[in-house]
Amino acid sequence: MSAEPFSVSRCTARLGRIAILWRGDETERRGATLQASRFKDVFAALANLGVDAEPVVYEDDVLDAVRSQLARLDGVLVWVNPLHDGRNRAKLDALLREVAERGIWVSAHPDVVLKMGTKEVLHRTRTMSWGCDTALYRTVDAMRAELPARLAAGARVIKRNRGNGGQGVWKVEVLATTDGRPSVRVLDATKAEPEETPLEEFLKRCAAYFEDGCVIDQPFQKRLSEGVVRCYMAGDRCAGFGHQKVKALIEAPAARATAGARLYTSKADPRFQRLRRLMEDEWTPQLMSSLDLARRDLPMIWDADFMLGGRGVDGTDNYVLGEINVSSVFPIPDEVAEEIAQRVVDRLKSKPDLAAAQTVVER
Repeated sequence: MSAEPFSVSRCTARLGRIAILWRGDETERRGATLQASRFKDVFAALANLGVDAEPVVYEDDVLDAVRSQLARLDGVLVWVNPLHDGRNRAKLDALLREVAERGIWVSAHPDVVLKMGTKEVLHRTRTMSWGCDTALYRTVDAMRAELPARLAAGARVIKRNRGNGGQGVWKVEVLATTDGRPSVRVLDATKAEPEETPLEEFLKRCAAYFEDGCVIDQPFQKRLSEGVVRCYMAGDRCAGFGHQKVKALIEAPAARATAGARLYTSKADPRFQRLRRLMEDEWTPQLMSSLDLARRDLPMIWDADFMLGGRGVDGTDNYVLGEINVSSVFPIPDEVAEEIAQRVVDRLKSKPDLAAAQTVVER
């Protein structure tokens, strides 16, 4: 169920003012409205719970204007990918840290993104029951020294630390050596066809990834073609699910033919109740402990992508974490907008000066 229209307000007490920030060009910036935004359901859900929200369309060349706009608000919800058309979040993240230091809460704070939303989290949480045999390389020399032995045991998936849309994700398999030069078969997650290349050439392609701190190496999950389950979280509570048969890293034509759009469903979907319990009762608390995060640090919206691993002795599926998305979680199931709004309300009500600052307006 989508949030109620903007003309409806169930709450007359205004709890605060926040921004919803996303990246866009000058044309989008000039024409940004609540009703036309892709986040219109989030805007409506916030309004219905007494939170005033306004759009902020960001680009690096309007950083000062965005700084001024955020300075008069209580908080900001950020939807900006790590990489977009050759641009990164370096300047935006510096701005968000600056406004957070002034007492404006940011979701997700750049430091939280670095802990939760980079591939390094797969290594830091590898001993949790969602983990697997995950390696981390800090330098290309370490990768050169350690990767061959891991490839000898089977296909691996190499992931750059920061990225989105499959950028910098590769399936890698070792090939027989015929000329003394180790070779590999690699499949770029953004492409359909694999290629064969000397291992050294592949390592050169990965060299730039170390600018983000590390490269992650996981075993390829053989059940990937059965689909990926995305668990949407609002703070520490499950807000919904998405299931998708993917093409990324899938080579078999028959399996690729069954791939399609992500299908969204509510948090009550009976197929995923075990996963919901694991996320809420076990994994999220463990994640917070591993990353030294408080409950209030958790993003208003984040998600975790799970592949199917082996089956337990009782036949139940084991889930293997593939990544956590924090920077720009969208699209989302319909019900999630209201979950986000409720978490925003909780955060605003936790401010010590709320009672003194709160005003009442008529419908």
